[in-house]
Amino acid sequence: MIPFDDSRLTAMGLLAEAYTGIAVKTHRSFATAGLSEIDFETLIRLARSPGGRLRMSDLAAQTSLSTSGMTRVVDRLEREGLVARQSCSTDRRASYAAITPAGTDRLSGVIPQHLADIETWFTGLLTPEQLSAFLDALRTIRDAVRPCATAGAESALPDTGRRCDDTGAETTRSG
Repeated sequence: MIPFDDSRLTAMGLLAEAYTGIAVKTHRSFATAGLSEIDFETLIRLARSPGGRLRMSDLAAQTSLSTSGMTRVVDRLEREGLVARQSCSTDRRASYAAITPAGTDRLSGVIPQHLADIETWFTGLLTPEQLSAFLDALRTIRDAVRPCATAGAESALPDTGRRCDDTGAETTRSG
């Protein structure tokens, strides 16, 4: 007999329902600022990264997009003046996406309402203890299923050969 009432199914269902509900509630503030959800995610990840930039491959690994999908997003954001591409001085094959002052301004315009939405529909519904435990649990899960989700965030660390593929999975360089 198949256990349709398995708590693991419930956990996945609740996570999906909560995420979808929050996304619907926050969509309006992004649209008002002329941003899609992936535009916002791209800009906020760049703004929160060392020097306001990330390697394109690391940016893709931090999102739900493939490298080619991220390239299309960055192309569009670059046409809008929100992101600029920068070459890598140590690796000709690599390039960076960097947030521009216009990108920072656009992001700054949406952040107050986005934070209010987050407070109303997410963090404000939890006690500080619940939020802390929830964040710890999410990091544990994220680190297991997307080990490259923080790729590029450790700017001062030496190159260990760690690389990420299009799915956010960790790979190592051979040779």
